[in-house]
Amino acid sequence: MKFVIACMLLLSNFFKAPAQQKLFTKTGTVVFFSKAPVENIKAKNNKLLSVWDVATGQIEFSVLMKGFEFEKALMQEHFNENYVESDKYPKATFKGIVETPKNLFSGVDGNYSVVVNGTLTLHGITKPVMIPAKVQVNNKIISASAAFIILLTDYNIKIPAIVADNISNHIQITVVVPSYQPLSPH
Repeated sequence: MKFVIACMLLLSNFFKAPAQQKLFTKTGTVVFFSKAPVENIKAKNNKLLSVWDVATGQIEFSVLMKGFEFEKALMQEHFNENYVESDKYPKATFKGIVETPKNLFSGVDGNYSVVVNGTLTLHGITKPVMIPAKVQVNNKIISASAAFIILLTDYNIKIPAIVADNISNHIQITVVVPSYQPLSPH
């Protein structure tokens, strides 16, 4: 009987362990997309950093603006110099709380819908955002993804009048984290 109780305690601690640790990734991806009448604009950054304290739900993301890669070099140059002013505002950050369903870290594989509430800082402007996201648990590997829309005007990103008809004010942002890793306490 003592053996059964000890095994149950061990298993219950095993399944609670993920909720008591911090997770991180350096392999996340951010893609932004703007549908425009003349030409769609798309850029990708594969150097997203994220830390997630699953016990408290606190999560942070950071991405360097110069890390976005475009199909055309001229678009990338204009993005960094004229729009997001990467030298002046080198990174975008998100800080928030994942409203975690109680069964997310129960040890059961599955797809979970969550809401992430926080603030997005871009171009020196911080705005509150609420982002629906998906968290996947598969064989103890945790991955996540989200897609949301921002308005350039909300972040004081100005579009020159000469190209205003070619660039949308609505930007679709997609974030994908293929896997989080435990953050070592050392």
